[in-house]
Amino acid sequence: MRRLLRVVIISGIALATVLLVVAGTVVFVVRHSFPTYDGTIELTGLDADVEVVRDANGIPQIYGDSPADLFAAQGYVAAQDRFFEMDFRRHVTAGRLSELFGKDALETDKFVRTLGWRRVAEKELGLLNPSTRQYLDDYARGVNAYLETHSGSGLSLEYAVLSLQPGGRSYRPEPWTAADSLAWLKAMAWDLGGNMDEELARTKLLATMPASRIDSLYPPYPYDRNASILSSGTVSSDGKFTTSSVASEARRGMLTKDLLKSLDTVDKVAKGLPQLLGRGDGVGSNSWVVSGEHTTTGKPMLANDPHLGATMPGVWTQVGLHCNTFSKKCPYDVSGFSFAGLPGVVIGHNNKVSWGFTNLDPDVTDLYLERVNGDKVLYAGKWTEMATREETFKIAGQDEPEKITVRETRHGPLISDVGEDERDAGEIAAKRAKSPRAYGIAIQWTALNPGRTADALFAINRAQDWTAFRAAAKQFQVPSQNLVYADTDGHIGYQAPGLIPIRKTGKGDWPVPGWDPRYHWTGYIPFDSLPSEYDPPDGIIVTANQAVVPRTYPYYLTNDWDYGYRSQEILDRIKSAGKLDANAMASIQLDTKNRAAEMLVPYLLRIGIEDDFDKQGQDTLRNWDFTQPADSAPAAYFNVVWRNLLALTFHDQMPEGTWPDGGSRWIEVMHNLLAEPNSIWWDNTGTGQRESRDDILREAMIDARQEITQKMARDPANWQWGKLHKLTLTNQTLGTSGIGVVEKLFNRGPYELGGGSSIVNATAWDASKGYAVTATPSMRMVVDMSDFDKSRWINLTGVSGHTFTSNYTDQTDLWVKGQTLQWAYTKGAVEATREHSLTFTAKPEG
Repeated sequence: MRRLLRVVIISGIALATVLLVVAGTVVFVVRHSFPTYDGTIELTGLDADVEVVRDANGIPQIYGDSPADLFAAQGYVAAQDRFFEMDFRRHVTAGRLSELFGKDALETDKFVRTLGWRRVAEKELGLLNPSTRQYLDDYARGVNAYLETHSGSGLSLEYAVLSLQPGGRSYRPEPWTAADSLAWLKAMAWDLGGNMDEELARTKLLATMPASRIDSLYPPYPYDRNASILSSGTVSSDGKFTTSSVASEARRGMLTKDLLKSLDTVDKVAKGLPQLLGRGDGVGSNSWVVSGEHTTTGKPMLANDPHLGATMPGVWTQVGLHCNTFSKKCPYDVSGFSFAGLPGVVIGHNNKVSWGFTNLDPDVTDLYLERVNGDKVLYAGKWTEMATREETFKIAGQDEPEKITVRETRHGPLISDVGEDERDAGEIAAKRAKSPRAYGIAIQWTALNPGRTADALFAINRAQDWTAFRAAAKQFQVPSQNLVYADTDGHIGYQAPGLIPIRKTGKGDWPVPGWDPRYHWTGYIPFDSLPSEYDPPDGIIVTANQAVVPRTYPYYLTNDWDYGYRSQEILDRIKSAGKLDANAMASIQLDTKNRAAEMLVPYLLRIGIEDDFDKQGQDTLRNWDFTQPADSAPAAYFNVVWRNLLALTFHDQMPEGTWPDGGSRWIEVMHNLLAEPNSIWWDNTGTGQRESRDDILREAMIDARQEITQKMARDPANWQWGKLHKLTLTNQTLGTSGIGVVEKLFNRGPYELGGGSSIVNATAWDASKGYAVTATPSMRMVVDMSDFDKSRWINLTGVSGHTFTSNYTDQTDLWVKGQTLQWAYTKGAVEATREHSLTFTAKPEG
């Protein structure tokens, strides 16, 4: 998360760490937490022995006789590899970071506690199937068995470092609970759902320019150039989605500029929220599935690479869960990627079915401007009492706790109450508006409704056909995802699940008046009306966060699609590839073609540049194939031009917090703007004269030549995109402590990468800040439905969260090179890769 990553650990930590090094004890401290991968361990509550087989990469394949045994062992194994990460995540999701990191984390805690992630997770426990609840408890039993015999630096090196701050030595992790696992789903939903950032950006722009100009910065999806996931679709009279009514355009409500200023504090707090998966442009995914008619094997193949924030350790951990005898009583034979702290497999395959996720990203959050008077709120002309609750925060290094009162309207919690100054924001806004009433900002968000997404995950793990898969997806409420499907019988499919609101008025693009009943949600899109497709005629389904459905679909999903540059490149590659095998599927994931460059370079080459030095940059673009490997000179120059072009075009006319990040929306904005050479956007308001498109294009190229020379070299032959575009894997807690010796313990990199934003090989960067990589393909997988052992997978880092273990970043070098590992699945293939064996035996009770 942004705010936590700025927490400065006191200088005493650095001093103590140096002393440890000097004293020669650091080796012991570092190695103290390394887990045991071999031998025999007693585990309470087992029905029979459980075997954990690990390969050279430490990836565990777990074999047991019952689901209870499998999930208990998975919990123990997860704690072995990643307990500090698990503990950190549960402190985030419970709003308890200040217990670990002190007062600097308090504002983040207040926001999360106001949203109530943990409270919702606890309510969900009572809604789950008894089997799901039991699996969560079994997993917790395994985690706690590990905690019984490990503590402090024996759990993770991070605890040794944190123990050096005031009060740090007294910290002892609490036992793991089922709610700890469920709360992580709320963090997923926050980072992968809703458009609150865009609502705030639109609002800030509205205070400085007409709405018509803002609309030009949010262009419609280009259906004529980039295909939607489903080429057709509507809803029949019986309420079912069919692939064979255009939603009405609701007028947005306009609020006064003075009132909109009250959102500034909300924006400030939102930017300090946890970013455990990443958030914003660059966070998306690619996934596609092709039928047997497109493969060399005659069976489907499925690929997936989620694009998430790059962290150390990586977001995912790999695991296999195998019933020794597959049966109704023990129905798990599944392998894939999961999150530390969550039982089961999130993305992967079982013995019959494979599935992948990309973010559907529908608009599932709305901001409401509420009229408040004390603890009363106005709705439909009547003042009613808000619900209130008190939250107490323990703070490391501080004797006395702090308390806040959370207020909730019918729409949700008042997020404008958070922080030292935020509660006064409404009163300030009211004075500016000469209103007798104060204003607050409430958030309505689908993830604040208790649901059964955990049931869905286990049901997907068990699914043996399309019918069972869809039934599982029906329970998947948040975050809404694009689910792609393939099975060994040769079928492929697509399903959109989740709670997606139906609005009586408006589309959720702007904050709306909470006192007006016309803006109340009226329900959710019925599951049978959500987009779905089974065995499409062309045998291809591509999802890469683009528009899901054409304009004929009657329900509103969102206006904030990715604009389809990645998805169209994937689709074009598939159609031109002929018969695909696993290697060909994987090669598409590495595609670095920049469609923004393909659009813009012809305009750049038409610009006359007289100076030979400046013209050298322009000349690198001639005969370029628009691909962006790490060693590409034209890619390096083009991306510097792109960043300068966005700055010259927009920075002078937009508030800093809304400057272009260079992602797909800005590619589409620029596509439209290039056709308007005299648009007001091209004018540099600080020069006193009116600039045109060609003036700005020329200046961007000249400025880029100067910048790249300063940053890299005078001779274009020495320019390389990877020299600018670097990835540093950063520990989410201590990795930005500001203490060099601590950061070196946990961080890795930098790595020079190709690819870029809105490119299939999606190594995103933020043009408003620099060229550093901000999000990456967090893993890559290709599943061969003809032979699972021929499937491929790779993780961004490794399975281990323990710095200096052999599996900390053992997959990173392969990932950087675009390589993958064999994905051993059958018992024979797993045995062939065996490097470690750990056996859990039943521990006598009592």
